[in-house]
Amino acid sequence: MVKILRTIAFDADDTLWHNERFFHLTQQRFADLLADYVPRDHLDAHLLEAEKRNIGHYGFGVKGFTLSMIETAIEVTDGHVPASVISELLHAGREMLDHPMELLPHARDAVEAVAQSHHVLLITKGDLLHQERKLAQSGLGDLFDGVEIVSDKQPATYARIFARTPGGPEAAMMIGNSMKSDVIPPITVGAWGVHVPHDLAWDLEHADPPEAARFRELPDLSGLPDLVAALG
Repeated sequence: MVKILRTIAFDADDTLWHNERFFHLTQQRFADLLADYVPRDHLDAHLLEAEKRNIGHYGFGVKGFTLSMIETAIEVTDGHVPASVISELLHAGREMLDHPMELLPHARDAVEAVAQSHHVLLITKGDLLHQERKLAQSGLGDLFDGVEIVSDKQPATYARIFARTPGGPEAAMMIGNSMKSDVIPPITVGAWGVHVPHDLAWDLEHADPPEAARFRELPDLSGLPDLVAALG
């Protein structure tokens, strides 16, 4: 077994920069627009079900979220949702796409530190154009040896990506805020998985921590350089 850690991979949304809070703000706006039709908890449940149905059609990201809001609005109003509300939802989606990117604390320092000694990747899922725009705004692009924008994060995704990296999966580490997408699948294929929790999380990304020797958790990215150094 390869013991030397050679590749460090980062998730993007809510690991390196803020993302979920814009979804939460827009979902509150959605609830306000439909307050005369349906209670907030009922609306949230319908929206979550629409998102589950639509991931396979629209993928992850703002565009799929916007279409799911529109579908939900039509559903909970029995087709009577005003055109003005649909227009507001489309506008809210465009605002999310245009919102300035904001790095999370310690993100730049952590990437810069490990980039001095390791092969560094960005592995993120979502809309291609939106993710490319956020990466460009982040100022971190030059620090990565490779960028992978994928449709989903399954074990096969990580197996394919890490097969092309120095040392393969056993010499790789994935860092992210989602236990379901960023931690468990990499561990499944033999890599390290490091969970850095964010205070907001999408319901569809929840999963229990794995009982695995290659699982680690950090309160924030400030501890990553020391962890990487300790593991080799």
